[in-house]
Amino acid sequence: MVQKGDVAPDFSLPSDDESVVTLGDLKGKKIVLYFYPKDNTSGCTTQACELRDSLPRIDEMGALVLGISPDPVSSHRKFRDKYQLNFPLLSDEDHQVAEAYGVWKEKSMYGRKYWGVERSTFVIDENGVVLEAWRKVKPKGHADKVTELLGASS
Repeated sequence: MVQKGDVAPDFSLPSDDESVVTLGDLKGKKIVLYFYPKDNTSGCTTQACELRDSLPRIDEMGALVLGISPDPVSSHRKFRDKYQLNFPLLSDEDHQVAEAYGVWKEKSMYGRKYWGVERSTFVIDENGVVLEAWRKVKPKGHADKVTELLGASS
């Protein structure tokens, strides 16, 4: 399980724009890496839209936002276009990256158990070290916590 102070596990994942994003290629920039369960659900939409609206401040602080879920690229494109999201959404269909970060968890809803993403955010510094790891994130207001941390670490 990835924690504050760990080196962030590297990965390469397909993006909503048909490119492949490799974390290691982004060294030298701060990264806000957030894992979310599913495109077009209420909590995930709230979180994505708050990050979208905070992106100018996040950009000013020299950071990039990357969203990751197990949804396919085609779903990410529709989600991005519907809400004018201005950062890459990466597809982790086999959930290997979610597992590497320790966010692929057994969950329960209405008595039914299943596996899925635990909403989590990792802020990674320019050298690939995790500055902060938030787990079981509440979507509303989380973008403010991200910008506060980035401002404090600038």
